[in-house]
Amino acid sequence: MTQAILIVDDDPAQRRILEEVVNRDGYRAIPVESGEAALSYLEGPSGAEISLVVLDLVMPGIDGMEVLKRVHPQKPNLPIIVLTAHGGIETVVNVMREGASDFVVKPVSPERLHVSIRNALKVNALTGELTRLQKRQRGQLTFADIIAPSRAMEQVIRLGKRAAQSNIPILIEGESGVGKEVIAAAIQGESERAGKPFVTVNCGAIPENLVESILFGHEKGAFTGASEKHTGKFQEANGGTLFLDEIGELPLDIQVKLLRALQEGEVDPVGSKKPVKVDIRLISATNRDMLQMVKEGRFREDLYYRLNVFPIHVPPLRERRDDIPELVAHFVRRLAAEEGKPVVGIARDALNMLCAYEWPGNVRQLENTIFRAIVLCDGEMLQISDFPQIATLVDGYAEAAQPAMPVQPAYSAPAASVITQPMQPQTHTLADFARSNFSDGIPITDEAGNMRKLEEIEQEMIRLAIDKYKGHMTEVARRLGIGRSTLYRKVRDMGLEVREG
Repeated sequence: MTQAILIVDDDPAQRRILEEVVNRDGYRAIPVESGEAALSYLEGPSGAEISLVVLDLVMPGIDGMEVLKRVHPQKPNLPIIVLTAHGGIETVVNVMREGASDFVVKPVSPERLHVSIRNALKVNALTGELTRLQKRQRGQLTFADIIAPSRAMEQVIRLGKRAAQSNIPILIEGESGVGKEVIAAAIQGESERAGKPFVTVNCGAIPENLVESILFGHEKGAFTGASEKHTGKFQEANGGTLFLDEIGELPLDIQVKLLRALQEGEVDPVGSKKPVKVDIRLISATNRDMLQMVKEGRFREDLYYRLNVFPIHVPPLRERRDDIPELVAHFVRRLAAEEGKPVVGIARDALNMLCAYEWPGNVRQLENTIFRAIVLCDGEMLQISDFPQIATLVDGYAEAAQPAMPVQPAYSAPAASVITQPMQPQTHTLADFARSNFSDGIPITDEAGNMRKLEEIEQEMIRLAIDKYKGHMTEVARRLGIGRSTLYRKVRDMGLEVREG
């Protein structure tokens, strides 16, 4: 989904220039002509779609500083880039103090604005991810923090919100990797137990001889190796929520003790002479067919009905493909920032391929796939070739996954966006590049029919590219498939003087 950027400037000519720069970089520009119009838009129903604001400082009526003072307290996570004709220290200090993310001195350089926008969105993405992690750590994650725009997840969210209003036991069912723990955390965050302990136990990862001790605790000396008293997970979750993942893996003897703990509201630590009262909200999860396990005698029927009071089924990712674009955008933002890679988006054909794949490992597999692609990617956009394993499993994409000389598109999409226009065809050789970009081509032989030196062809190509793209060196470097610093070095070696723009 393309990110929207609000442009606020009273000068029509300047506003058109900014709009062109923003649209050309792959964002969706929304221009307004005054501070009043900006406040009206941001405070209205469409304000939630704005990812960033480019704000002129000097305007008649409500100026940029007043807009900044009113918007930042209401939307502290909204990045705002201030445009000013006066780049003095005092001005800079004042706008940054009021919450601006960055400032750009007029006249605006497209390259400077591009870098500022990209950095602001990247920092904002990391801040959002950090906030989400902190909320989850504090037990305050809500359904508004979950990326689930598809219709298939509407029922899950509706049931989750209903369940959060009571202490009813919940059983979350779904395949591995669909996000059952995230749903459980959101239920806790929207309940009266928000901010209280949220303790997770993976029942399938506990050694069978330690299950009782880990769940219910033990006293010092209760068994060989018990050198000190241990508080069990039930007591850790006292006052909050206990999430038992993969509950179908519990041994039958522990199922009996779990049933008693739920019925009596107390646990018996190993070696203890008296039970301990606990107040917990229990949420269980499984990827098994629990009813079938009951029929086969592998799970107690009385415990099953005790847990399955309020079932919630989370559909697999293949049944909610509308979630994939936003999940991909989220993972690209986070993982690219974590890895320090310049990746800011994904090509439309690559996204189409991901949407067509079945994802047997669900959201967890999608996250790991994006992680691998980020590591492989050498440009700013994820391409089909960055997903070789997926491409071989989706009809029609295996050939496109073959590695080729990377040539970046004219302007990359922002983080969390996908390209909506057709991608420019990639070129695979220097001669292909010359033929596809310049009508007269670049001769590779001299008048005598002998091959020209590669250095001569390269220099001529660089000159033609600089002329074609009017001195925009970042664009020239992208089109030639080389780094910007490499391009400047080659230009310097050629003795060329280039005036950008």
